[in-house]
Amino acid sequence: MNTKHFILALILLCSTKVFSQETFPINGVKNNFNATHAFINAKIVVSPQKTIDNGIFVIQGDKILRADGDTATPPLEGAIIHDLKGNFIYPSFIDLNSSYGIDVKKRSEWSPNPQYKSNTGSGAGWNQAISPETKSKNIFSANSNQASDYRSVGFGTVLSHHADGIARGTGLLTSLADDTENNTVLISEASAHYSLNKGSSRQKNPSSLMGVIALLNQTYLDGEWYNQNGIKEYNRSLEAWNATQDLPQFFEINDKLDLERIWKIADEFEIDYIVVGNGDEYQRIEMLQESGFPVILPLNFPMAYDVTHPDAANMLSLQKMKHWELAPTNPGALFQKDIFVAITSADLEKRSQFIDQIRKAIQFGLSEQDALAALTTNPAELVQANELLGTLEKGKLANFLICSDNIFQNGKIMSNWIQGKKYTITPQNRIDPRGTYLVNEKDTLVVFGSLQNPKSKLIIDTLSIKMKMSQEKLHFNFNYDKKGIYSIQATLNQNNLIGEQYLPNGQSEKWLAKFLNEYNEDQNQQKEKKSEDLGNLWFPNMAYGWEKEIEQQNIVFTNATVWTNDKLGIAKNTDVAISEGKIIAVEQNMDANKLFGEGNFISIDASNKHLTSGIIDEHSHIAISKGVNEGSQASSAEVSIQNVVNSDDINIYRQLSGGVTTAQLLHGSANPIGGQSALIKLRWGNSPQNMLFENADGFIKFALGENVKQSNWGDYERIRFPQTRMGVEQVFYDYFLRAKEYQKSWSDYNNLSGSERRNQPAPREDLEMNALSEILNSERFITCHSYVQSEINMLMHVADSMGFTLNTFTHILEGYKLADKMKKHGAGASTFSDWWAYKFEVNDAIPYNAAILTQMGVVTAINSDDAEMARRLNQEAAKTVKYGGLSQEEAWKTVTLNPAKLLHIDHRVGSIAEGKDADIVLWDNNPLSVYAKVQQTYVDGRCYFDIEKDQTLQLRNHNERTRLIQKMLRAKENGVPTQEVKEEYQRLYHCNSIEGEKDQGCHH
Repeated sequence: MNTKHFILALILLCSTKVFSQETFPINGVKNNFNATHAFINAKIVVSPQKTIDNGIFVIQGDKILRADGDTATPPLEGAIIHDLKGNFIYPSFIDLNSSYGIDVKKRSEWSPNPQYKSNTGSGAGWNQAISPETKSKNIFSANSNQASDYRSVGFGTVLSHHADGIARGTGLLTSLADDTENNTVLISEASAHYSLNKGSSRQKNPSSLMGVIALLNQTYLDGEWYNQNGIKEYNRSLEAWNATQDLPQFFEINDKLDLERIWKIADEFEIDYIVVGNGDEYQRIEMLQESGFPVILPLNFPMAYDVTHPDAANMLSLQKMKHWELAPTNPGALFQKDIFVAITSADLEKRSQFIDQIRKAIQFGLSEQDALAALTTNPAELVQANELLGTLEKGKLANFLICSDNIFQNGKIMSNWIQGKKYTITPQNRIDPRGTYLVNEKDTLVVFGSLQNPKSKLIIDTLSIKMKMSQEKLHFNFNYDKKGIYSIQATLNQNNLIGEQYLPNGQSEKWLAKFLNEYNEDQNQQKEKKSEDLGNLWFPNMAYGWEKEIEQQNIVFTNATVWTNDKLGIAKNTDVAISEGKIIAVEQNMDANKLFGEGNFISIDASNKHLTSGIIDEHSHIAISKGVNEGSQASSAEVSIQNVVNSDDINIYRQLSGGVTTAQLLHGSANPIGGQSALIKLRWGNSPQNMLFENADGFIKFALGENVKQSNWGDYERIRFPQTRMGVEQVFYDYFLRAKEYQKSWSDYNNLSGSERRNQPAPREDLEMNALSEILNSERFITCHSYVQSEINMLMHVADSMGFTLNTFTHILEGYKLADKMKKHGAGASTFSDWWAYKFEVNDAIPYNAAILTQMGVVTAINSDDAEMARRLNQEAAKTVKYGGLSQEEAWKTVTLNPAKLLHIDHRVGSIAEGKDADIVLWDNNPLSVYAKVQQTYVDGRCYFDIEKDQTLQLRNHNERTRLIQKMLRAKENGVPTQEVKEEYQRLYHCNSIEGEKDQGCHH
């Protein structure tokens, strides 16, 4: 539906609301009463840009008839007059992230029997987490209690959807009036909804975040294919998918890193997503600006943590502390960068907190005008309902709030009118005892909190007392002097509290609390606002994050022992110059002034120090978000680690301190054909996309052995093929034969003439087959998890018969048994230095393996496969000198030049030579020594680790922690609610790690 037709439909819908339920028979006398209400002496906030200080506001039925400042023109004759005496009128708020009126299915309890196929049926798609056929309008039922909850904080309209799964179907726009769905639903199919969460589905696939992303990408492709003429398959999910693509597209994310992930999808398929945010978007503002995504922001600012006990303070991460402090700046920061924002009440522990959270955001930089826009006009525009909602203009729905004062300051919502019907929020006759009082001319009574649930404290030596309140009388009970309970019953009289105090001895006396000043509803929050300077945003916003981007510099390292891995070998008293991220000279007695010009470079005296190329870890599982394995099927060639790089993993910084500059992030070993890998440079503080090694060849993980046939998965995992080593071989043959057929189908189609193509639908594009075809075409290369000689022989035979070469066998602990065959086939090796006997498959491993492979002419690397071991790969390389007698230079190549060759990046990294990337490490000793420490690590000529700067960062981290702990302690002392500190645990992935389950204990 085009915009013109859509708006026309809304106008028609709006115009019929007065005549409710036209298709319903009338049993009795028709009610023709259509009340007109006129509100005079009101401050009318028509829109974020327009306010009438003293105006008249008139509604009839569910429509606005008038909103102006013409006080000389009386309201309509017969109108019910409401004198607001300066009260404010606002448009009711709109929440675009709701499940109001919809029963969202919860995931069923654990079942021992794994589910591999969808149980949806009825012509739906193959994966039940993709359910675009779900229509909220068919499962929606107005809920009076939920509606009241929303109305109490100012909402009049919500966009409601079934928040379950990846593709969630369509949402509906509904008012929150207590009426039948026939009268409250404004747009029955207003939006389409997506997320990166699998939801309640118990189907195995997807089992990882990268699996979710691959499934989404494939569904977009399948939707395009399904639209072609001549498609025979019936798929109601794809039909619904295609039918919803023109609706506003809402995509819920889990954290700031997801922004880049969905941006990539949006760019690939030309989609304009509306992002349903998480609350940490302030850490990726530039990316949001570039993407152009509007954002639905929650106000889920974390409570201060209770760090009273030192153990709790020590257990709390600096990352959480900094987010606690900066999260309230999120809405204001995004508006200041002209990002289109709407605000939601979702993700709050209690919806009653919403107004306080809005006010807190205003204290932290959000303007009142922007706050109102984010609650009214912006959400109305995002669901194309701005002709119906969002402002108090003639002809729009009569959805409005009457407030005692400015709602963003101290105003209380008195009533919320929805579709012309009044809902009282704060009764006019409700007493509001909140404020500060003087008791007995010496003590102070403070009554505070919400009007619905007030609290109090009597300040007598800082003693706090509880308060209970009825509609007409106030009751206080407290224990002061251990004589017993004192009880006070009072009434509010001309702002003072007057009553009777009942003593513990049974006697009573008159009691008076003189009014001093009004209660400031934000007084608790006021103590939390910018009374103290906020800390700076770091990148990443955690320990060791940078406050500004690391710059490239002109640097000359002088008099170093340079391990060139090149024709110069290990060159002593040699100078190395870097500029603009490249090595530009390697020579002795360099004239740097001639090279750069006097004063245009930094000189670092590297006398008695060693300079090497950066360590390259061919097999790593750090920096991966939400799952290293997509083991739900025998092949997951369609998934990619590139989509789930976690740039905030502290192991990036830790490994820089051990000299690592490049790592291949590999899929695990849960299935024979795993996922595509990500090759990254450890550019700490950058985004995931900026960490990827530019223009590198693609790699993919294959696996052999126990893991792929589910040997150790438990007694119930006996369904997925393969279950034997024979079956593993058959999987490889089957998939590559299918890939060849796939290639032929595309070749045949591409060879058709133009007229023939018009009558012949294109083959279905299959991301899994695309990846396997790349292998057959030598465009993607295999790193294979392997142990046992017989299986390694088997896979090389499969590769030879299918016409491709195995690039690398990783682990390969029996490689010494068939090094000659690997050499002949052309495969390299990436192995451990001395790991063996940690499971049955490695009983024949020996520490001489790497040396034997190297001496046989096989390109051999030492890898980590472990977050901790990667920090000392230099020492792992040194073991090949002991076990096998490799020279120091050859040993060093096992963690530098050799993995660079295996990864096809040796033209850029792995050695120190003119023209290569300035990925270099300065050591204080021979890098193969156990005493060697990294002094500096450079990636692209940027110093991402410096041992002296590290000391500065540690002190800065300590000072920041101390400051924030003190700030939280003061917040608690001032009465700000706190939350318990819970132990944090970082999941370290290994080859066999299955997301959602505890690590099985064995690393490989």
